[in-house]
Amino acid sequence: MICSRCIYDDHIPYITFDSEGVCNYCHRFDQLEEEYPKGEQGWKKLKSIAEKIKKDGIKKPYDVVIGVSGGCDSSYMVFLAKELGLRPLAAHYDNTWNSKIAVENINNVLSSLEVDLFTHVVDNREYCDIFKSFMKASVPEIDCPSDIGLATTHYLACEKYGIKYIFEGHSFRTEGITPHGWVYMDAKYIDTIQKQFGSYKIKTFPNLWLSSWLKWTVIKGIKKIRPMYYIDHNKEKAKEFLSKEFGWQWYGGHHMENRTAYFANNYFLPLKFNIDLRYPEFSALVRSGQMTREEALSKIKEPKPFDTSILDEVKKRLDFTDEEFEEIMNLPLKSYRDYKTYKQTFERYKWFFWTMYKLDLVPKSFYMKYTSKYK
Repeated sequence: MICSRCIYDDHIPYITFDSEGVCNYCHRFDQLEEEYPKGEQGWKKLKSIAEKIKKDGIKKPYDVVIGVSGGCDSSYMVFLAKELGLRPLAAHYDNTWNSKIAVENINNVLSSLEVDLFTHVVDNREYCDIFKSFMKASVPEIDCPSDIGLATTHYLACEKYGIKYIFEGHSFRTEGITPHGWVYMDAKYIDTIQKQFGSYKIKTFPNLWLSSWLKWTVIKGIKKIRPMYYIDHNKEKAKEFLSKEFGWQWYGGHHMENRTAYFANNYFLPLKFNIDLRYPEFSALVRSGQMTREEALSKIKEPKPFDTSILDEVKKRLDFTDEEFEEIMNLPLKSYRDYKTYKQTFERYKWFFWTMYKLDLVPKSFYMKYTSKYK
């Protein structure tokens, strides 16, 4: 069965359909639409948020931290912050697998907008070993250390300069709602897998331990804000604008500006786990009116683009022979449930994270994803 509104079908985990054939993920989208209106009302709310940020930034060198990857959304976020009259500090987590285009995009946008950059660079041997450990663990989240590393880098930048706000570039209208059960991430998950499968101790990788996260959010009051929730963000128009104004370059697809993400999303996940992250992206664009359902159904049938040189680089940098790599690809499938994580802690203290959400200390999507129980 397929949703009558988007392109989610019954291969999506935990999907249900109402009497009209509309899936529960579409209903969740509608809840977010109601809570985060765009247009004039959304822009008014965003400007109000920006004014509060400016006041809190008095006597500090920067108002807000923005994570940058060289991608479309993070690049546009820097421009948007400047439009709101803010003094952003860009923050970049370098997992040593950036594409040349990503590096050029970051430099072009930040230099044009006169924005400073805070960077945390992980030891390349350490990160490659963590990446390899996740592959040995046979779980889908092989690139989750990059996401955790970036999140921690945001907080490190805030702590260094006394900044109270972080802008994140996620938009449920263009990136969508990733199905529960496809990907999960937390610091204990990373630590458990590295201890079990890795050869290096975690030293330079910035893991986001729950104790550190609570210090930064509860004690220091650092808030994460997703400005894209309040604006009518059109991905194609944003790409055209960035290209024209800053010489920004398109890298071919969602999260393809980094080579570990490229490999994970375009090779490892589809071939080993039958997970195609275009489903949430295309469904989001359909729900928000940026793509027709017919177009999405047609595009999802097209093979995902993949540069085979990326596969060669992964094998070389992770020191895999062809035979060892094939063994990895054929290991029995596992998930975060097979390893120690914070998931049960998040579920047990659901009330606490609800309070955190209501105080704007965590996004609602975090509360929805991490505190819900899934069998």
